[in-house]
Amino acid sequence: MGDEKVATGLGRVVLVVEDEGAIRELIHFHLARAGFSVAEAADGLEALAAWQSARPDLVVLDLMLPEMDGLAVCRAIRRQAMTPILMLTAKGDEADRVSGLDLGADDYMVKPFSPKELVARVRALLRRTAPTDELLRIGALVLDRPAQRVTVAGEAVTLTLTEFSLLRCLIEHPGRVLSRRFLLQEVWGYDFFGDSRTVDVHIHHLREKIGERSDVLIETVRGAGYRLVGEER
Repeated sequence: MGDEKVATGLGRVVLVVEDEGAIRELIHFHLARAGFSVAEAADGLEALAAWQSARPDLVVLDLMLPEMDGLAVCRAIRRQAMTPILMLTAKGDEADRVSGLDLGADDYMVKPFSPKELVARVRALLRRTAPTDELLRIGALVLDRPAQRVTVAGEAVTLTLTEFSLLRCLIEHPGRVLSRRFLLQEVWGYDFFGDSRTVDVHIHHLREKIGERSDVLIETVRGAGYRLVGEER
């Protein structure tokens, strides 16, 4: 039943934050048709109020907003929760996309976008929250899937949802070189049309968060991808 809910959107709430009414209505229509309950906000301050009251399962967040921009909204949410965030931007500049990812956004889409692809990405992000009962261990690192919690030598490490999913994928294939394309398909859950350097940004964050405290290394294999190295327990 849990997988059905992710596939259909049943019981899941998505907060759509977009100041352009026509785009907000378009996103609302396609998400509702896919079975999601949809809350809306037209500016940054309204977005935070709606997030507090609706406690959505996922946020579709425009970058350019009145009152408070999307980066500030993303930062405020990340201080409190790991709610998946899909960021929208009208800018094609790499710096804007990286800024969103740096602040904890899990994915991004550049306008104009396909509503069907947006729904597919929302579903893919929500699949990462599907409950399981497995603990994954390598070296001093323990990944608790059901709790979406990571510890290194007994100390909790705070990760975004995408960082958690990327680390899980690496742990599931210890010692194996995983290409950027493979990681995009496995972690993002759809055919990725954007810049593969998205993976590099998240790998960088993972290294910063677990590297110094762990006996586990994420190695770069030049021209091939990434490999997780550590002692399995």
